[in-house]
Amino acid sequence: MMMFKHLFKLIWNKRKQNFLFLSEILISFMVIFAVFSYLTYYYQNYSKALGFDYKNVWSVSYGNRQLPKNNDSLAIFYDNLTKALKAMPQIENITFSSSNYPYSDSFMSTGLTQNRRKFDRVSNFMVGDDYQKVWKVPLLEGRWFLPEDAVGKDKGVIINETLKNEMFGSQKATGKLIGDYDDKNKLKVIGVVADIKANGDFQPGNNAMFSRLDTGSLKWTGTLLIRVRANADATFESGLYKFMATATHSAIEIQHVNEMRDTRNRQTIIPMVIFIIIATFLIINVALGLFGVLWYNINKRKGEIGLRRAIGASGRSVSYQLVMEAMILATMSLIVGCFFAIQFPLLSVFNIPASVYIVAMLLAVLFIYLLVLFCSLYPGKQAAAIHPAIALHEE
Repeated sequence: MMMFKHLFKLIWNKRKQNFLFLSEILISFMVIFAVFSYLTYYYQNYSKALGFDYKNVWSVSYGNRQLPKNNDSLAIFYDNLTKALKAMPQIENITFSSSNYPYSDSFMSTGLTQNRRKFDRVSNFMVGDDYQKVWKVPLLEGRWFLPEDAVGKDKGVIINETLKNEMFGSQKATGKLIGDYDDKNKLKVIGVVADIKANGDFQPGNNAMFSRLDTGSLKWTGTLLIRVRANADATFESGLYKFMATATHSAIEIQHVNEMRDTRNRQTIIPMVIFIIIATFLIINVALGLFGVLWYNINKRKGEIGLRRAIGASGRSVSYQLVMEAMILATMSLIVGCFFAIQFPLLSVFNIPASVYIVAMLLAVLFIYLLVLFCSLYPGKQAAAIHPAIALHEE
């Protein structure tokens, strides 16, 4: 206890000289906290299940202006097109979809109401009856869409697990009624599926709702999703392109979903790598600064160190004192830094889970302690090697 009292007294007496050290530690902590928050957030998202199978799925975009305008004629056209495509041996399954399918650059959202609670920015997927089969989305509760859902009293919808938990908790959602954003029209939950990370492996699975593409909405549809078999090659892709161009009388674009996934992931990985590189250079500069400050303090305190050695202090105790001073200064800065860092989970900044900030703060504290310890060990060892006679002679 007396030792710590003595250390605090030394630190207080040199408060002006220690201000730079405290400032460097505080700034370093905030930077490291930001880096670890960034990495923890994306790691937590990456570690969660994808929720669907993107392999061997192609998207076909086409124009719908040349298609029949009459709903009955359009339904017959799509029925014939579906049968023709399914007859191809390289195709396992197909479905029509709105443009906001996984890894696309499109986003559609809606609002829902349940027990007077509003749920904003719910991803709204307009899908065909075989959407689940194409993506192999796990069904957790209830069932998927059937053709007879087109004549039901209440429009049937399927929600994802996250939205189900927010709305109904541990209760079953199947059969429950929810409202649209104005709560004027009722929607009947017929199924619950696992969360899907539609925006990339490093992005969270947001609240999502799946609605069935009816005859009226097919006229606006311009996306076909195809699950192909392993033997689907470039020759088949070329033939598929010609078939769709002839059938729809429009320009066709075929994309492989696995390539779209890689593109979306790069949009996260590249900024992450750049951010880490910049932070690494900053940390190296801070480490060199801390090392220099500690080295400068030892040179300024040679007389003090020599006197301590002359009255019997061991080199190990001198080294221990300098390391402990650095650790105490680091603790003082970390207390201030943690005060600011704890505001992020308390205020739900950026709408990120509190666990991300808590883990990042703990990792940043540990990192700073290790950094200060590493930077103070060698100067402390050099201080322990100072001969008392030489130090006193120089003074």
